[in-house]
Amino acid sequence: MPFHRTVTALAALAIPFAAAQARAGEIQVFSSTAVKTVVEELGPQFEKATEQKVVFRIGPAAVLKTKIDQGAAFDVSILTVAITDDLAKQGKIDPATRLAVAHAGIGVAVRKGAPKPDISTVDAFKRALLNAKSIGFTAQGASAVALQAAFVKLGIAEELKPKIKLLDGPAGAAVAKGEVEIGMTQISELLPYPDDELVGPLPAEIQVYTNFSAGIATATKETGAAAAFIKFLTTPAALQVIKAKGLEPG
Repeated sequence: MPFHRTVTALAALAIPFAAAQARAGEIQVFSSTAVKTVVEELGPQFEKATEQKVVFRIGPAAVLKTKIDQGAAFDVSILTVAITDDLAKQGKIDPATRLAVAHAGIGVAVRKGAPKPDISTVDAFKRALLNAKSIGFTAQGASAVALQAAFVKLGIAEELKPKIKLLDGPAGAAVAKGEVEIGMTQISELLPYPDDELVGPLPAEIQVYTNFSAGIATATKETGAAAAFIKFLTTPAALQVIKAKGLEPG
């Protein structure tokens, strides 16, 4: 079934299903940082529509995966597709419940008021990085591996090593505080910081998208509520929020 038809069908079911089923205890949602702003806005909407309490645990997808592997209890996860698929193989997520939620491209940000480097072409992007005094991205973020691979592909990995700062926290926060001149991560993670300015996405030739999918834990006791929440993510209102926060649906 085409994506838009799937969304329409699920959207039609979401609120009635939620109203009928999502009444029990709270549901625990493990969510990647890249979709933080999305779930923070949609969570209260879902609670209002269903009277179902939702508690979010937000962090880098790899960190949350480690928590799950260590036995942390959850009802719904919204993590990278690779991690979701791995959890399904381990029997921790019901594979039949997996649903593509959004995909995010990598962007470049500088501190508000600072000159914006030209990143409109691959060559311009290379020059911008080589001219920068410092470059930061989250060490455990989904974009870290992609960025490091891009640097190798561009032939500038060795030259950039002294400039790169692997961050424990969000790249957007590091840029806002002046800790790094250039910050790079998913665009959705850069937009929330008012002291940052988004320069733009990576050039199309080297852009890498990270896909995020939702799934329901096999151990959940809140199956109905968990299913209702996932379906809520496909409503027209939810799709608008996803786009507004710098991601693309599906």
